[in-house]
Amino acid sequence: MAVGRNLPCLDHQRTTKIYPQTASQILLISFLWGAYFSLLTSFSPSYIWFVFLRTMVGCGVSGHAQGLIIKTEFLPTKYRGYILPLSQVFWLAGSLLIIGLASVVIPTIGWRWLIRIASIPGIILIMAFKFIPESARFNVSTGNTQAALATLERIAKMNRSVMPEGRLVEPILEKRGRFADLLDAKYLRTTLQIWVIWLGISFAYYGVILASAELLERDLVCGSRSESEAVETAGVSEESQSPCRCHMFAPSDYRTMIISTIGEIALNPLNILGINFLGRRLSLSITMGCTALFFLLLNICTSSAGLIGFLFMLRALVAANFNTIYIYTAEVYPTTMRALGMGTSGSLCRIGAMVAPFISQVLMSASFLGALCLFSSVCVVCAISAFTLPIETKGRALQQIK
Repeated sequence: MAVGRNLPCLDHQRTTKIYPQTASQILLISFLWGAYFSLLTSFSPSYIWFVFLRTMVGCGVSGHAQGLIIKTEFLPTKYRGYILPLSQVFWLAGSLLIIGLASVVIPTIGWRWLIRIASIPGIILIMAFKFIPESARFNVSTGNTQAALATLERIAKMNRSVMPEGRLVEPILEKRGRFADLLDAKYLRTTLQIWVIWLGISFAYYGVILASAELLERDLVCGSRSESEAVETAGVSEESQSPCRCHMFAPSDYRTMIISTIGEIALNPLNILGINFLGRRLSLSITMGCTALFFLLLNICTSSAGLIGFLFMLRALVAANFNTIYIYTAEVYPTTMRALGMGTSGSLCRIGAMVAPFISQVLMSASFLGALCLFSSVCVVCAISAFTLPIETKGRALQQIK
């Protein structure tokens, strides 16, 4: 996006064209969709309806990544590596809030009310979308220079600065957001490796969360259950046990979940330093390698404190992985492809999330070590993919066109 002097204005036909939906509009639609179906979930008459409605919620959540794109396009190059990872603090706050809420609501008035209460913040946030400006980069790329100028003038006013003289000059692209562009020769290798990394990171992230619950429910801490206790449990009547051996979390289980969740912010300072000084690729490959190691350490015979420590570090590492790949994906693609690149990557993320339960709760029941080795192997593949990414985005200005 450039400012030129003595250049002709864009013709009237350009300024009155129908513009494509903006990132902020997509974000609003995704919030409306997610909040609506989340609220409906609390009225599910059967398990099938519950699964279907949560699937619809997932469809809405997939559009939330547009918020990161908006932030990325507003931030200067030197601040992106510092400001974007700080978004993790708000993710952590939401995670801690829902765990604390669950510990109070589920034992008293049930899971349906937990979902209803949890839907309230999303509904309230919908009203804040009218205050979110669209990226000037996006508006210029679609020929909507009037909206771009309005945004830039608003920024200049907030910063007590003055807009430079001249006119915005940028080629208007008629073709934008094509899936084929992601597989163009220039970005083919980058796209394929990013997809592998997104799939692997989400697989590991949700694997850690589900494995935490599985460890707590099955009480797999070494030496925590004696043989006599195991015999007594086996002798309990079938009527008193669920076929899946599920039981209500005790207060100590919720405390363990809170401690391990706090781990998601523990490495944030180091993650920010790594992103800004080592670069996105090297930082991600290191944290992915460490994630693989800590998955294997879960197999060590340890105490409850040791298990919590391993889970704490795993949550910290997988959160750092997500931080870095979010930033890298938003930076590596030009404006004309950024939303599409993030959207397709988010789709691969959902696939990894769907596969994770089969490993954390099914394979782990048959072979605990086998499940951990699979998680670890996937993380190693992601570490290699991150290290060999062809483009480093550290200190690189956002690209406007391909």
